[in-house]
Amino acid sequence: MRLTSIVKTASLIMATTALGAMALPAMADIKIGSSLSQTGPASFLGDPEAKTLTMLVDELNAAGGINGEKIELVMYDDAADANKARTFATRMVEDDEVVAVIGGSTTGTTMAMIPVFEEAGIPFISLAGAVVIIDPVKKWVFKTPHTDLMACGKIYEDLKKRGLTKVGLISGTGGFGQSMHEQCLSIAGDYGIDIVADETYGPKDADMTPQLTKIGATEGLQAVVNPGFGQGPAIVTRNFAQLNIGVPLYQSHGVASKSFIDLAGEAAEGVRLPASALLVADLLPDSDPQKAVVVGYRDAYEAATGSDVSTFGGHAYDAFKILVAAIERAGSDDPAAIRDEIEKTSGFMGTAGVVNMSATDHLGLDLTAFRMLEIRDGDWTIVAD
Repeated sequence: MRLTSIVKTASLIMATTALGAMALPAMADIKIGSSLSQTGPASFLGDPEAKTLTMLVDELNAAGGINGEKIELVMYDDAADANKARTFATRMVEDDEVVAVIGGSTTGTTMAMIPVFEEAGIPFISLAGAVVIIDPVKKWVFKTPHTDLMACGKIYEDLKKRGLTKVGLISGTGGFGQSMHEQCLSIAGDYGIDIVADETYGPKDADMTPQLTKIGATEGLQAVVNPGFGQGPAIVTRNFAQLNIGVPLYQSHGVASKSFIDLAGEAAEGVRLPASALLVADLLPDSDPQKAVVVGYRDAYEAATGSDVSTFGGHAYDAFKILVAAIERAGSDDPAAIRDEIEKTSGFMGTAGVVNMSATDHLGLDLTAFRMLEIRDGDWTIVAD
């Protein structure tokens, strides 16, 4: 009798526990992966990207998720280490079973992860700059930032407007710097630009005075362009001012954050670079259709984090919004269906500009998405067209 009672009691407890579990709110149903450089030399990229994704996931889940299903963000910090990034990519596919990935703060980490996602058939939206990420087109790979090729074109357009055609390059030797250097060389002739000096620097170099001295001594020099990101461009900017070379200095969109101005200090005065409208949100006219997007994201980010917004967090914003819209349209968490819908993205207004992707364009931006900015009085200004 006692044994029977025990069995009945155990059965009741199990049934009650099962009913209780069924009554609990559903846990995250859709897994999205991310590997970002939250620490290390590219933390100025990965930190705002990670904070942006966390903020957006929290907002979306609080509003009910996607078609009633919550998002689980599986995030890793690769510290800009390509080997770590590839390891995390494999883990996201094999262990975490994510349906899509947003990440790759740098070109190097992105390129390391691409083969994993291509083989597994997982859509991947990169946040890195180099054009090699999406050119040639790879079936499962997309990106949101303007490319280094576009940055070269925008800089050259501005140089031509100023009547400057004799240009010196000083480029970082990291993945992004190398790629942009190649792109700037490849299209110089298309814009009538003559590269009269060409120097490089390593990621650990703390003084670029020797290279800049050579460039400054070049006969006919009219401007200098610095493809690179991280602390290197800030050092270049300070050394450039110290040498008083006396020609305009252009940086890439790889330094489009207030931290660059802080690092370069007064030497940044007059520096120009192509960037998204996010950095000059309040300077946009109310009639600009992008203003509501960039002001909305900036205000939400700064309220959530207490930090200044950067274009890099904006890349994560665009990627997340594009991915969520694709999942909604697909009505499924099937990676292949999501991939197809990402490729159909059309008329999406993001922080980078209007995105129109296709089977032959996994970025969907053109040069009109860039704004040419100039640093004045320690802040960003818009260069008049």
